[in-house]
Amino acid sequence: MTNRQAAIKIIKRLCDNGFEALLAGGCVRDMLLGRPAKDFDVATDATPKDVIRLFKRTLKIGAHFGVVVVLMEDQRVEVATFRSDFDYTDGRRPSRVEFVTAKEDASRRDFTINGMFYDPGKKEVTDYVNGQADLKKKIIRTIGDPYERFGEDYLRMLRAVRFATQLQFAIAPASWKAVCGNAKNITKVSGERISIEIENILINPNRSSGAVMLVKSGLAESIFPGFVSEQAKFAIKALGELRKKVDFALALACLFAGCTTKFALEKCVVLMLSRSQNRHIKFLLTNRGKLLDEQISVAELKRLLAKPYFWDLYELQRAIQRAKGGGKENITALIKLRRRIQALGDAEFKPKPLLNGHDLIRLGAVSGPRLGQLSEEMYIAQLEGQLQTKKQAEQWVQKWLEKHKRIV
Repeated sequence: MTNRQAAIKIIKRLCDNGFEALLAGGCVRDMLLGRPAKDFDVATDATPKDVIRLFKRTLKIGAHFGVVVVLMEDQRVEVATFRSDFDYTDGRRPSRVEFVTAKEDASRRDFTINGMFYDPGKKEVTDYVNGQADLKKKIIRTIGDPYERFGEDYLRMLRAVRFATQLQFAIAPASWKAVCGNAKNITKVSGERISIEIENILINPNRSSGAVMLVKSGLAESIFPGFVSEQAKFAIKALGELRKKVDFALALACLFAGCTTKFALEKCVVLMLSRSQNRHIKFLLTNRGKLLDEQISVAELKRLLAKPYFWDLYELQRAIQRAKGGGKENITALIKLRRRIQALGDAEFKPKPLLNGHDLIRLGAVSGPRLGQLSEEMYIAQLEGQLQTKKQAEQWVQKWLEKHKRIV
C-alpha cells in the first residue's frame, strides 16, 4: 500500500461515516504540478476523538492541535481537523485552536499553493485561496497578510525561499517585502528547523538562486552573522558551479568557500549538524588548494584518495576554480590531477557498501535524490568505521530516515 492509497482509504472511511475529508496541502500542489508527492495529508471535519474512534492504530501526537497520525499497514498518514489557530506567542505554535470549516482552515495555511484541497472521490479541487492561479503564474504568495503569516511562524520565510528554489517560482512582491522585513526574527526559530530548510535549499540543483534569495533577504546574515559582501557573492558563484546532486556538507562547504575554516565551523554551530557532517565540512575547507599542487607526491595523493570525502574535495575545488573565472586555464591543475588518478588504476581502497539500493528501499527509503543522498552518507559512515556490520547499517539507516522525514 502506498501513502496515497492509505490516505484515500482513510478519506473513504471518514466519508462513509458522515464526515467531510479531503487531501490537503503539498500533495495537492504537487499533483497539480505533475510532480511526485511523498506524503499525502488528510484534512477533515472529524474531531481527533472521531478519528481515534474510527481507526484502530493511531498516534495521538498533536491531537491537542487537531492532528492525529493514522497507521495503516506500513504507512503513516497525518489526519488534521479543519482548524483556526490563535495567539501565536513563540513564533511557531498557536496557544489554542478552534475547529472550523474547510474554507476557514485554508485561510490559516502558509502559502496559496499549499492551501488547496482535493476530493479523490469526486476528483475535484477545492481552492478558496486562488492557489491554482498562483501555480500557473509560478508565484509563492502568502495567504492573507504576509507579516501576519510570517509572525505566526518565522520559519515560513525560509519555506518561501525553499519553495521558490525547488519550484523555480518567484516570491510575490508583498510576501518578499515581509521576508526582508522579518529576516532578523529567523533566529527565534530552533537551529534544527532552520537546518532542515537550509539543507533543502542547498541540495537542490537551483541552489544558487536560493542562495541569492537568502543573501538579498537578509536571512543569511541573520543566520550566519558576518556572512556578507564578497563572501556571499563568491558563495553564489561557487554554488552555481557544483554538480546537480550534492549532499548538505558539500553544499555548506561551498557556501563558505570564500571564508576561513574557523569562521565556517563557528557559523555552522547554529545548524546543529552531526559530528560526521562537521568533520566532512572541516576536511573540505581545510584541504582547499591541496589538489592544485601539481607536485603533490604519489603517497600524499593516495592518502587523500583514501579519504571518504576526496571526490567532494575535488568537486569543491572545481567549483571554486570555475567561480574565480578565467576559463579552462583555471582548472588545468585539476585536469592533470584527474589523469594522475586514472593512471593509478585500482589504488583506491573502497569496500563494497554494506547495503545496496534495494536494501535501503526495503527499509523505507523512496527512490529519488534522497535515496542517493542516504546511500552516500551511509557509505561515508561505513568508510569512517562507524558501521561494520549489516545490522549496524540498517539501524543507522532507520535513524537517518526518521530524522530526514520530508517537510512540505
